[in-house]
Amino acid sequence: MTTETDIPSLQSLEYLSYLDSGGQLPENLQGKVGVYAIFDSEKVLQFVGYSRDVYLSLKQHFVRQPQNCYWLKVQTIDRPSRTILENIRESWIAENGGTPAGNAADEVKWTQPIDVKSLMTSEEQASYEKAAGQEMEQSKVLKNAARRVEAGILASLKTRGLQTEVRFNPKLKESGLLDLK
Repeated sequence: MTTETDIPSLQSLEYLSYLDSGGQLPENLQGKVGVYAIFDSEKVLQFVGYSRDVYLSLKQHFVRQPQNCYWLKVQTIDRPSRTILENIRESWIAENGGTPAGNAADEVKWTQPIDVKSLMTSEEQASYEKAAGQEMEQSKVLKNAARRVEAGILASLKTRGLQTEVRFNPKLKESGLLDLK
């Protein structure tokens, strides 16, 4: 078990492939509390996070940033302690020599639902603006845009070889957000 004085260095941990040969996320991390570091295909650190369920967080990050999720390093702990988790995260970021983009300028892309409003086509934007004041019509435009963006994400995940089922929360699509259910 990791304690506050027993923080493993990021470099001492072994790289794990984000997806195994069967296209699955590391299922041994389901329900595990821990800190994880995500690396791109060149093994450049992109994001350091912690979670009460590392597997679910990795799945969420993969959906949001598939182009940046190729390798990871993980340290699990037996008993949830925000202090220990935050200390490990801060130690790894310091060891990296700089804050990765996912923990700085790009943090929203890693930690928040995908907002399809910023990804709408000019036609979708025109339809949305035309429906101003008509909540139901705007909701339909957002839902259709969310479905289009979702299809693109699912195609991208399939290209990467993901075999794990991905389901988005249908209620959020009406407000133009995509997040896993």
